[in-house]
Amino acid sequence: MSDLKEQIIEEIKKIYDPEIPVNIYELGLIYDIKLENNHTAKVKMTLTSPNCPVAESLPKEVKDSIMQVNGIEKVDLDLVWDPPWNKDMMSEAAKLELNL
Repeated sequence: MSDLKEQIIEEIKKIYDPEIPVNIYELGLIYDIKLENNHTAKVKMTLTSPNCPVAESLPKEVKDSIMQVNGIEKVDLDLVWDPPWNKDMMSEAAKLELNL
């Protein structure tokens, strides 16, 4: 994994779902991160549900967070609903944190 991608993941791990005490990366809400031309981050993410109370603010928070990474000049964020998020997408650490 590239150093830049690792930095992006570290930034994303600072963002927590307001209803679940786990960061959105460990929750499995980030489906894909790709770097193009080493300056553009292309991110596919979802939310725990389409009716999520942070549906408006969370994607913007993710974009703003990634823009903090040195070298990233643009973030293309794609909010997707397929595949729908479920608890199986969470990391083992997140499952342990939530006693699942």
